[in-house]
Amino acid sequence: MLAIKDLNVAYGHVHVLWDVSMEIEQGTIAALVGSNAAGKSTLLKTIAGVKKPLSGQIMLGDEELTKLKPAQIVKKKIALCPEGRLIFPKMSVYENLKAGAFTVSKKEMEAGIERAFELFPRLKERQKQMGGTLSGGEQQMLAIARGMMCSPEILLLDEPSLGLSPIFTDMIFDLIVRIKEQGVSILLVEQNASMALSVADKGYVIQMGRIKMEGTGRELLENEEVERLYLGVN
Repeated sequence: MLAIKDLNVAYGHVHVLWDVSMEIEQGTIAALVGSNAAGKSTLLKTIAGVKKPLSGQIMLGDEELTKLKPAQIVKKKIALCPEGRLIFPKMSVYENLKAGAFTVSKKEMEAGIERAFELFPRLKERQKQMGGTLSGGEQQMLAIARGMMCSPEILLLDEPSLGLSPIFTDMIFDLIVRIKEQGVSILLVEQNASMALSVADKGYVIQMGRIKMEGTGRELLENEEVERLYLGVN
């Protein structure tokens, strides 16, 4: 569904991604794991059109995406849930959800809010509450629900468990699996490598901007080098 081919990205003179190639197949979860500053978030921003590559391709089927603006990419049904959530703290939960629906009709927006409240019942209870007064876990739910408002076919999730308690982390990963079961393809960037790989159909390991390893989620979980470097196994 989404194919990244020989992608190179830089910030000024600092080369961040080197010849990155990977695929996200329809209806699957692909996990990208690696240390801090490995280039994970840069890859998601490049797919979403926020960052432009030096070279390489990002193909949605037969369509090239690298020349499109972020709003155009959202219209292609690709949504980014950024690291740090970036919800609007002085807007209500309901208003935050509406802000994610700028590419769809009013009827589709209303259906999207109904779906969001079905998937995230806690948000329905707090729909009039200001986003900034929610707990960290609730804000993450809101960030994902806002990303779902454009009815994405591909969801880019950047560190969804960052700063969350173990209980909320489990809850968020259960929701990620439920979203996949609705037919949405997911590219998951996550520091919690064991959790990410445990739900992933396909996994990629990135080191210093290069893809060093790939396989099924289970294969990478059982790989001794991945265990040593990312899973805390000696």
